[in-house]
Amino acid sequence: MKKDNIVLIGMPGVGKSTAGVILAKVLGYEFVDADLVIQKEEGKLLKEIIEEVGTDGFITVENRVNSSLEVDHSIIATGGSVVYGKEAMEHLKSIGTVVYLQLPFEELNRRLSDIKGRGVVLKDGQTLKDLYEERVPLYEKYADITVNEYGLNVEQTIDKILSLRNEKKCKK
Repeated sequence: MKKDNIVLIGMPGVGKSTAGVILAKVLGYEFVDADLVIQKEEGKLLKEIIEEVGTDGFITVENRVNSSLEVDHSIIATGGSVVYGKEAMEHLKSIGTVVYLQLPFEELNRRLSDIKGRGVVLKDGQTLKDLYEERVPLYEKYADITVNEYGLNVEQTIDKILSLRNEKKCKK
């Protein structure tokens, strides 16, 4: 399989799905929302899966589904917890360029009002700040490209993704 996909990773609320849909239109690619693939394969909403099998069980399901994605010429918007799955991330890196959409915590906190209703993987007693601090090093570890979205609208974010991706291609 060619490495022609773009894989968007980052915290919930950074706009992976929003930017992904528009990016797919701009490039003429397919759009794949990994969370929707999980829901379809499991026949349940994300929050129902989390309620039934807990956060660790959900991460196992997410890792399995993302590890088996077979797509090309696609923009893949992942769930924020995808970085907990080593096999999933290795697979995604092998089929595409991994783009970390980055936002400062304060901006993210402003955007997220209903974190539980979004099917966000939070352990008991874990705050959004705890989650942010736990995940940022993982996003940074797996990212081929990092796009700081602070102060950018969706069009500017997409322009930045495309220009950084082109720079990366030119360096190869």
